[in-house]
Formats: sequence, C-alpha cells, structure tokens
Amino acid sequence: MSLRHLTPIEARVLATLMEKARTVPDTYPLSLNGVVTGCNQKTSREPVMNVTEGEAQEALDDLRSIELVREAAGGRVARFEHNFQRGVGVPEQSAVLLGLLMLRGPQTAGELRINSDRWYRFADISSVEGFLDELRERSEEKGGPLVVRLPRAPGTREDRWAHLLCGPVDESTTVPTGAGPGAAASASGLSARISVLESEVSQLKQMVARLYSELGVSPAPETHATNEDHTETN
Repeated sequence: MSLRHLTPIEARVLATLMEKARTVPDTYPLSLNGVVTGCNQKTSREPVMNVTEGEAQEALDDLRSIELVREAAGGRVARFEHNFQRGVGVPEQSAVLLGLLMLRGPQTAGELRINSDRWYRFADISSVEGFLDELRERSEEKGGPLVVRLPRAPGTREDRWAHLLCGPVDESTTVPTGAGPGAAASASGLSARISVLESEVSQLKQMVARLYSELGVSPAPETHATNEDHTETN
C-alpha cells in the first residue's frame, strides 16, 4: 500500500496514539486534549513541539481520511485510535520501531531497543536490526522503503536510522545531539577539568620538592625517556 508523505504534525499525532495505546491502555483511545498533551511532552520527544488543538484536530481528520486513524465509537467525548499496522501493512515490531523514530528522531539500533522497552521487548539488537533491514528493503509493490540508514557521524560508533514516512531525509539536518552545542559544552567542561588537574599536579610537585629540600634528600631520578632522548635515538 502506497501512502502520501505525512506532515511533521501528522507524524507526531499518529506516533503519540501508537505510544499511548501501548504505555497507558487504561486511558486509550485518546481524547483531543489527550492527543495534544501527548504531542507536546517535553520528554521522549525529538523535536519538542507545541501543537495546538486546531492543528491536532486537523491532523486527526487528515489521518482519518487515509485510514491511519479511527474515531472510537460511543462516549460523549470524541476519542481517537490509530490504525497504523493495518493501514501501512507492517507487523507489530516494525510498527513499534517506526513509532519510536517518529517520536524521537534518528536513533541507533541499540537506542531503539532500549527506548522500545515499554512498547515491545526485542530479544536483542540483532532482532531490531533485522526488522529495520526489512523496512529498508521493502518492495515498491508494498509502498517502498520506510526507513533509511544514515551515514555514521564523526565520533559515533553505530549507524543511526530514520523513518521515511514524512519523505526523504535531509541527512545534513540529522546530526546527533552529541555532535551539536552539547558536545561543545562537554568538551569545554572536559578542558576545564584537565586544567584543574594540571594545576593540582603542579602544586603537588612543588610540595614534594619542598619536602625533599627540608629532609635534605635528593629526588630520585626520573626513569622515563625525555623528548630529547627520543630525538637522539631516532
């Protein structure tokens, strides 16, 4: 089944319904207010959004038109539930991975396994990778690939994955959080700690030198080779 590309708000609304169906089944299906609250959570969301009730209702209506969302029957307040697995034609495990990618942005297979714990427990990372590979190699007859493996970013050890439900991914805008300002702040903090340690080592050396002087003892000769020694022997 071929689907049109979703808007970012539609993807957030849809993934929120998918999440709440698994994590808080007692309050599911969700009211419009519940959908808005879930979309705008400050945790487990990347990016953090500020979806209005009007935007959420429009997204729900549009998702209903392509049969990815249904309005639950009964009750005085309208409630909504997702129809993702049947609408897209994927098994539960694949739906879980796509939902997490829509909610949290690009992630490694290891991150997906950890973040999926409340949704579905994968046996191991290889199991996650297996379903990701299936989604990446999805035939055109079934609608084409639903995920893409991103190039490994500098300083990272694992490839990250992104969903394609909102269209092709601009890889230049998917830099890991650790490679942004947070990384610079971390590097700055590390540099500061190194400076403090160097200062403390210098003070300790001065204290040791004074003790040697007061005791009238000569310092033991250093056993490691100096830079000059290396230069002469090379």
